[in-house]
Amino acid sequence: MHRQRVMARTLGLATAVALAATACGPQKTENTGSASTAPSASAAVTTPESSPSSDDKPAGDPSASPSASASSASPSASASSSPSASPSVKAVMANGDDSEQVRELQARLKQLRLMSVAPTGFYGSKTTAAVKSFQSKNGLTASGSVDAETWKKIQGLTKKPTADELRPPTVNEVDAPDPRCMTGRVMCISKESRTLAWMIDGKVISTMDVRFGSENTPTREGVFDVGWKAKEWTSTIYHTPMPYAMFFSGGQAVHYSADFAARGYSGASHGRVNVRDKAKLSKLFDDVKVGDKVVVYW
Repeated sequence: MHRQRVMARTLGLATAVALAATACGPQKTENTGSASTAPSASAAVTTPESSPSSDDKPAGDPSASPSASASSASPSASASSSPSASPSVKAVMANGDDSEQVRELQARLKQLRLMSVAPTGFYGSKTTAAVKSFQSKNGLTASGSVDAETWKKIQGLTKKPTADELRPPTVNEVDAPDPRCMTGRVMCISKESRTLAWMIDGKVISTMDVRFGSENTPTREGVFDVGWKAKEWTSTIYHTPMPYAMFFSGGQAVHYSADFAARGYSGASHGRVNVRDKAKLSKLFDDVKVGDKVVVYW
């Protein structure tokens, strides 16, 4: 029993000594450590120099300065490289353009007899070929695109197009009428220009684009009379609609064709004279009388 008490006292004294030593040693270490780290941590949060300035100027913020310099450098770099990348003379009009200026160009080229079709406003292969031809004849670079020099030259050699020149009644240029069309009331139909001119006593009243039969089912040529008319008709052979039909030679007739309106000259008729402008043909149908003359010629 006495032995146990002595051991307990000894252990208690040793523990007290250890605790006292521990309380003194680490406390000194903590003070040294806090002197080196605490101020910098607090400075990072509160020092005005390291916080963003209120007017957002990038110069006071070292971390912002590289991005600022990069952003300011990039526009100047692109500006300096841009002129060298673009051509020295820019095209005013080129293949693929679709505008009123292109329509004017086409009308002027038509005045110069370099285009035979009516202006459409779309710069395609025909316009490109016409421009190339003009450039070759006038000592210009035959690029097929209209640069400032080409446009100025075209304007100088032509006059400002009229409203009719810009938007003529037919896409195809109307032929000079056949002599047989010069008297009476006549549907004067040219296979060469693919146009129909409604004429009274030699005067053209209206014109429209037409298409004809294929090689296997040709449209007959010659002088005929309108035998009969039908505002609504369906072919008894081919079972296709033939609105505003005016028959002049057996089953052959002038009539509206929805296929012609949709596909243009990529198709053909079964020997008849197809018209693609329904409104124009409707008016013509009302004007034409049974017995009026029809002339189909080359």
